[in-house]
Amino acid sequence: MDMQQTLNDWHRMIAARDLSRLEDIIHPDAVFRSPVAHTPYKGRDALVLALSTVINVFEDFTYHRQFFTEDGRNATLEFSANVNGKQLKGVDLIEFNEDGLIVEFEVMIRPASGLMALGEEMGKRVGAKLKEFG
Repeated sequence: MDMQQTLNDWHRMIAARDLSRLEDIIHPDAVFRSPVAHTPYKGRDALVLALSTVINVFEDFTYHRQFFTEDGRNATLEFSANVNGKQLKGVDLIEFNEDGLIVEFEVMIRPASGLMALGEEMGKRVGAKLKEFG
């Protein structure tokens, strides 16, 4: 598997809103960097939990553009969504290993009102569970 195959799988999962095979494209030691937490969360289970939850929190989620590093190991995916009536824009910064598996997934979001709405909703749904991975 390479980065492009992994991204194709990711986009298919997002389009279908079915992340049941998400574990297949994430390295067991992956790191998740949340836009609302200072400390990264460690392990595939943390990333699967966060992404499987946020797909149900986001409304009208759409990817707009993709950017790649020359070495093919990093991608930036620009998106927009709504959370509880608040609009937001963001980027997913994804790093892949030589096998094409996701090893780091970082999310950045703006404006603050959208970020706060997301943080509040994610906190209600998985706050305590996600803290176990910190």
